Amino acid sequence: MNVSAERKLGERIARELYRDPDYIDDPVLSEYVQGIWQQLLGAARKRGELTAELDERFAWEVLLGKDRSINAFALPGGWLGLHLGLISVTTSQDELASVLAHELSHVTQRHISRIMTQQNRQGPLVIAAMVLGALAASKSPDAANAMIAGSQALATQSQLNFSRDMEREADRIGFGVLTQAGFEPQGFVTMFDKLQQASRLNDNGSFPYLRSHPLTTERIAEMQSRQPLGRGAVAAPASFEHSIMAARARVFSYPGVDGLRAFVTEAQRLDGGGASGARQAGVFYAAALASSRLRDAAGAANWLARLGEASRADAKAARLTRLLTAEIALDAGNPARAAELVDIGGAGRPEVMLGSQARLRSGGAAQASQRLQTWVALHPRDAGAWQMLASAYAAQGQTLRAIRAEAEGQVAHLDYAAAVDRFKAAQDLVRKGGAGSDHIEASIIDTRSRQVESMLREQALER
Repeated sequence: MNVSAERKLGERIARELYRDPDYIDDPVLSEYVQGIWQQLLGAARKRGELTAELDERFAWEVLLGKDRSINAFALPGGWLGLHLGLISVTTSQDELASVLAHELSHVTQRHISRIMTQQNRQGPLVIAAMVLGALAASKSPDAANAMIAGSQALATQSQLNFSRDMEREADRIGFGVLTQAGFEPQGFVTMFDKLQQASRLNDNGSFPYLRSHPLTTERIAEMQSRQPLGRGAVAAPASFEHSIMAARARVFSYPGVDGLRAFVTEAQRLDGGGASGARQAGVFYAAALASSRLRDAAGAANWLARLGEASRADAKAARLTRLLTAEIALDAGNPARAAELVDIGGAGRPEVMLGSQARLRSGGAAQASQRLQTWVALHPRDAGAWQMLASAYAAQGQTLRAIRAEAEGQVAHLDYAAAVDRFKAAQDLVRKGGAGSDHIEASIIDTRSRQVESMLREQALER
């Protein structure tokens, strides 16, 4: 499988993931994960693991799913799936980075392509064995069944062995990428220990990561042997930022009323206790967010205050607290307050998205569209920003631009058929004279329509 074919296969799978109800585009969590991911990509480039061809041709995107199961998976073409359940059980940035580094190494070492090559090699042998089994059926049905079953077992065992070799290679390469990126090496071991202990205590299907990435004593021992001398496999202390991110992932993973109430109860038990500052920040953050979702304004305000006290000394935590305060104000129907808290000119995606949403609800569509225009020019694959820009244009009566923004959002999600429909709707509007004098926008739409139609034809040929 060449690089182009692998990228196309990955896009086919990614299109379905974008449509999955569990897919979540949360600017705060996405920014945090992307920060780790970009550090690892930079390290892979420095080490020579990420070649120039793969770097240019593959997507290198992480898609988040709000599933509470402990799972992450690499897809062809540089796509990565990450469940919030996995984020929620990590106690440090290093543990999360170890999982991402491992999955990144699966992609850079072309493991998926190699697996498919191995399967193609085994295919004729398996088919031949089944044909022989069918011929033997006339003489001895039992012997035929044994031959067929034996051929399948042989192929499965061969594939399993090949996969275990890949797991060891991904551990070795991933460990180097992790340390090159500046993360603590013990993150690998503590994450392995955590998953192994969890699988022993609870084997109810909540840990699919262990089924697709079986842990062995050999893998664990090798990671332990790679630790610097004199340093045990002791987990690094949790940072304020990671504790808060893990808490946010937990709340999104357990959206039911009982789960939300449990987060508030946990905060009540911890309040006034002797937990570390980072631990308190995470618990209070979860309680504030859960209270907001329970429509408990007083409770949300109380836990926000406690969160502010716990995280005052940490700049990153203070920023996340401010963003959560703005988010809760927006959910409570106070967009003006949210706009005050969030600088719409901020460089981060959470500030851009949350600030633009607040401006839209408070009558500042022009300000929101101006900031979003700049953002999508720099990040053309940000579907969420395109959709919000479409809303900002619609609020100003700029229908043609709104339709084009909707189409670009569909392109970012790889849904070229839906994008072509929107472009055609925009062209129909121009023909009917409903576009005013926006000739430049009409010209852009014609050009983009032809480009996306070409992409759609290629997509159809893949099927």
